[in-house]
Amino acid sequence: AYGQVRANLAAHAPGYPPAERLLAVIKAGDPDRRLSAVGEGRDTEGSRWIIAAADRQDPRPLDIAIWGGAHDLAQALWRVRKERSPEELKRFLARLRVHSIEHQDETGPWIVNSFPDLFFILSSSNAGVSLENPLPRDRRLSVYRGMYLGGDESLTSREWIDTHVRIGHGPLGALYPPKTWTAPNPHGALKEGDTPSWFYFLLHGLNDPAHPEWGGWGGRFRRVRDHYYVDAEDRLGTPDGARATVWRWREGFQNAFAARMDWCAAPDRNQANHEPAAVLNGDATRRVLRLSAKPGERVRLSAAGSSDPDGHALAFRWFHYPEPGGSAEAIAIDGANGAEASFLMPRDAKEVHVILEVKDNGTPPLFAWRRAVVSPGF
Repeated sequence: AYGQVRANLAAHAPGYPPAERLLAVIKAGDPDRRLSAVGEGRDTEGSRWIIAAADRQDPRPLDIAIWGGAHDLAQALWRVRKERSPEELKRFLARLRVHSIEHQDETGPWIVNSFPDLFFILSSSNAGVSLENPLPRDRRLSVYRGMYLGGDESLTSREWIDTHVRIGHGPLGALYPPKTWTAPNPHGALKEGDTPSWFYFLLHGLNDPAHPEWGGWGGRFRRVRDHYYVDAEDRLGTPDGARATVWRWREGFQNAFAARMDWCAAPDRNQANHEPAAVLNGDATRRVLRLSAKPGERVRLSAAGSSDPDGHALAFRWFHYPEPGGSAEAIAIDGANGAEASFLMPRDAKEVHVILEVKDNGTPPLFAWRRAVVSPGF
């Protein structure tokens, strides 16, 4: 179905690979997900492919999103530890960034305990502070449940899915499931519970995958040991603290989903909407901008140069994101709804995170974001 809509998608944005290329890199894993299935004679296409990908001459980290269990990653790590020196193992581990939705088999806890140097995010309300088994909590409080729990749940309804995805959006949209288990969300439709593991690595101006504590579409996390991170909370509602780190961006990522489904059915670029481009202090990339300011100094921010490829009008919003910087108090931003904004650097701040949100008036309205991280300078 993707192959049938790929030409339309490519008319709206570059980078959509042929279906054959995607099929060529799908690798099989081991259906036996027990820890006893890790070891000699248990290598799989998947485990060998992880090793081969990490061994490439490429300066980028290898991002690993785990949705249904970590067995093939466990087997890859077992093989590398068995065959390579401690120094080589350390270099191999440094190449990887892992985001796991729960521990869905026995190998996840084994990985976390056996490889403390591995960058590992566990999205789970049951992660606890220690590595020992914590007292059970409601798994529906986990970060990733913010895809469909909390916030504006109308954006997860069957009506939303039918309107924006399933009906009139080509053969790919028609495959989207009409129903799934989402209690206590009453709609019983859109769930996408594993999507945040991929969202975490998607660069869209809000996030930096090297900083789980900063947050973005895939949620926000706190470090509890070395390179091990678990659910963090944003103060947007109770008991939604962890889920809020995802649902606070739901309008943006759902509208982006809807626009791409429009692309699937629109061979002409003029028939659909496209994201605006946000420019922050003259920087037109999607990277996080690092700034410094002395306590009490006025920090000036500009969205000058931001644009929309479809010629739509743009609305600007600047807001302080207090939790990533450890701030207890909100910071007043002058010009919060204009292209130019400023604020006074607090005298006791460790970091100040300010988000620029740029929204067009197309159908559906689409967003672009940028983040400024301002550190105290003396």
